[in-house]
Amino acid sequence: MALPDPAVPSADAEKNLAWHADSADSVARRLDVDSAHGLSEEEAARRLAQHGPNTLAERPGKPAWRRFLDQLLAPLVLVLIASGIITALLGEWVDSAVILGVVLVNATIGYWQEAKAEGALAALARSVATPVTVRRNGHRRTLDAAGLVPGDVVLLAPGDRVPADLRLIHQKELHTDDSMLTGESQAIAKQTAALAEDTLLADRNNLAYAGTTVLTGQGSGLVIATGDATETGRIAGLIAAAPDLATPLTRKMARFSNWLLWAIAGLAALTFAVGLLRGERAIDMFMAAVALAVGAIPEGLPAAVTVTLAIGVARMAKRRAIIRHLPAVETLGSTTVICSDKTGTLTENAMTAQALWCGGHDYAIAGLGYRPEGEITLAGVPAEITGALRESLIAGALCNDAGLNRDGQRWVITGDPTEAALLVAARKGGLDEHTLRALYPRTDDLPFDANRQFMATSHANEEHHVVYVKGAIERLLPHCIDQLAGDGRFLPIDRAAVEATAQAYAERGLRVLLLARRIFAQNTPCTAAVVDQLTLIGLIGLIDPPRKAATAAIRNCHAAGIEVKMITGDHAVTALAIARQIGLTAERALTGRELAALDDKKLAQVVREVDVFARVEPEQKLRLVRALQANGEVAAMTGDGVNDAPALKQADIGIAMGLAGTEVAKEAADMVLTDDNFASIEAAVEEGRGVWDNLVKFITWTLPTNFGEGLVIVAAILFGATLPITPLQILWINMTTAVLLGLPLAFEPIERGVMRRPPRRLDTPVLDAGLIRRIVLVSVLLLAGAFGLFIVELRQGHTLAEARTVAVNVFVMVEAFYLFNCRSLTRSFWSLGLFTNPWIWAGIVSMAMLQLALTYLPVMNMLFQTAPIGWEEWSEISLVALLCSVIVGFEKRLGKSQ
Repeated sequence: MALPDPAVPSADAEKNLAWHADSADSVARRLDVDSAHGLSEEEAARRLAQHGPNTLAERPGKPAWRRFLDQLLAPLVLVLIASGIITALLGEWVDSAVILGVVLVNATIGYWQEAKAEGALAALARSVATPVTVRRNGHRRTLDAAGLVPGDVVLLAPGDRVPADLRLIHQKELHTDDSMLTGESQAIAKQTAALAEDTLLADRNNLAYAGTTVLTGQGSGLVIATGDATETGRIAGLIAAAPDLATPLTRKMARFSNWLLWAIAGLAALTFAVGLLRGERAIDMFMAAVALAVGAIPEGLPAAVTVTLAIGVARMAKRRAIIRHLPAVETLGSTTVICSDKTGTLTENAMTAQALWCGGHDYAIAGLGYRPEGEITLAGVPAEITGALRESLIAGALCNDAGLNRDGQRWVITGDPTEAALLVAARKGGLDEHTLRALYPRTDDLPFDANRQFMATSHANEEHHVVYVKGAIERLLPHCIDQLAGDGRFLPIDRAAVEATAQAYAERGLRVLLLARRIFAQNTPCTAAVVDQLTLIGLIGLIDPPRKAATAAIRNCHAAGIEVKMITGDHAVTALAIARQIGLTAERALTGRELAALDDKKLAQVVREVDVFARVEPEQKLRLVRALQANGEVAAMTGDGVNDAPALKQADIGIAMGLAGTEVAKEAADMVLTDDNFASIEAAVEEGRGVWDNLVKFITWTLPTNFGEGLVIVAAILFGATLPITPLQILWINMTTAVLLGLPLAFEPIERGVMRRPPRRLDTPVLDAGLIRRIVLVSVLLLAGAFGLFIVELRQGHTLAEARTVAVNVFVMVEAFYLFNCRSLTRSFWSLGLFTNPWIWAGIVSMAMLQLALTYLPVMNMLFQTAPIGWEEWSEISLVALLCSVIVGFEKRLGKSQ
């Protein structure tokens, strides 16, 4: 097990003693407090000064200026800044201002996407700020939770949020919801006895943890940890310690940009050297090298990356996935493993009765969650609600303290989720608990207790008094003397059948409750003695069921080459049962105790082989994610609880649930699902792959222009010719075409089959050999077309301005035709449909209008040193562009056949 951060003390730090392993009296002595009287106000004030307030420390985040500066130091942005500075050195202040303006916009967008950890810590701080009832000086008083100190006696009631980590000293039917911390969906019955030293966190039921909620019962406990020393505080430390990881996109773009910088610098230096060797003036060669650099730098690339990612964000939002961090869009497309929490992510987070055995028959209960819709069937046929079946539903509804109410379109429960599931089952059988409680008023009850393992309620009607009992089968079955038949008759008990049914239910991951009754002639108080001579009514099996869409989503993830692993705090039997239902490999489950015994090397091997991890603690979730990353996986982690937050932040992409998720999980995540549906992740992965495809399409489209411009400059120097295009004309081409022709590629629809290919490997470059070959081909075609027509125009007696105008229009028109080739990197653009992306046509029409203005408007002629040209020149330009597009089409088909 990973060791906690030494900077963040755990609840067991003092004297190295485990609070859960110590008796309540011993804990009180250690804390120097009389639990019946509580601390004095003076002592509480002294301890508050010593330990500090019960709040999470605000760890210093990255200052605003540093976050903004980091945006400017990205390699791609440095390329853009370099082009802006070079443009300014050329005296082109307007163009420089435009380029540097793009830099500022990009930096501003990135700046507002930062600070996940700061937000997560703020949410954690809010989660422990709550009023609390304590006992001080022998009296009850209410104070802000921030004023709690170790040794305070805290009183708990239903609905309370536990304000600090407590060692329970008294409880009466106390049950808490610990799912936000442990991931376990069932209500946890608390007790006060000491536990074994090696008891796992999720099983320490004599402790109440900060941030968890009291469902039923009352209790009191001694504060053993406040603020950062609580389990919640320790998780805050884990979140703060998790590094901000570079995404696959940022890593690939950084490598690509570094390569591009070296290539541009080398080519510019070579150009300068060649010119000097030819006897050219140094100043002229310097300006030529600058022109080459300006041409080779893809000014529109950083903006294109940002816009493409932003469009991906908008598309994902329509598919119920909200992105909090732009590069996470593409990271989804690279994901190789999804580590999913079970409760509330793969399951409904709503206990549901699914099976009922009574009268020797096995009934199925349809429906999910707390909505009372669904039939009770026997062998697929709707069952008649009579005899033992009816009596089972009545017992479950009356021996029950939960509530079920409709709030608009939603059904809301109060009390224990398991008991609420029994009310839902009764309603599916046409039995309303309010009517039943009126017909059979309760006269007494014996609440559930962890030691007794059963609950009993006494009811009266006109004929007799009846005690209904529900609880653990191993506790109640020995006290049953007969059982109710399907028609209501009494039969000898068939213990073998009962035990076989219970075993079968357990293997399905169902929690099994035994329902029984005992009839009295007169009102009888509920005591432990009522469990003697019981009549078994039935067995009911309950589970937090898997989401309907989870199975299909996991199947699609597997088809896309993505592994899915379940990492949960729940029990191994339950986890394996759910895993089998949703299609995971469920031959075995590795428990947190087993995981703790593995070193990092062994764990890295095990995570390749095991899909289900149960009874896992927060640090262990972190270890699992890190082990996967050490194996070269791109790991996504889904979750909704506080216990998931550190792993959400550590993962390459953290995915939180928007409805059931805690604020802590949402703040730590890169993406939030608005419908809490695991299936939405599949849609998000598809969008992520589409985003990457569109980015590669843009790069494949834009680089030939930059390289072609550079080659034209080099060719002019090698042949001692005048530059065919000026630096200002190069900037015009780069900036206008990037916006009007290149950016429409970001709106390109996702291609068919994107989810039938494996994820990209981390070591796969942005451009493969085939695309590099295509880029070189188009660059050479641009060189031949632009430089060739430039020379032809000069030899035909046209002016330098006219020849340069032809060269500029060759670049733009070839880019426009080549744009259709880039709509798909492998398929013919005809197969995509000509009008499936209307932005392409809007961009081409707008670009054509700008080129006509550049060519024929006097003011543009003056600014950009262009001149009007005739129809013959336009025909030559169009022929070159068409020829380039046809050649690329043949190259694409040739590459596909290889």
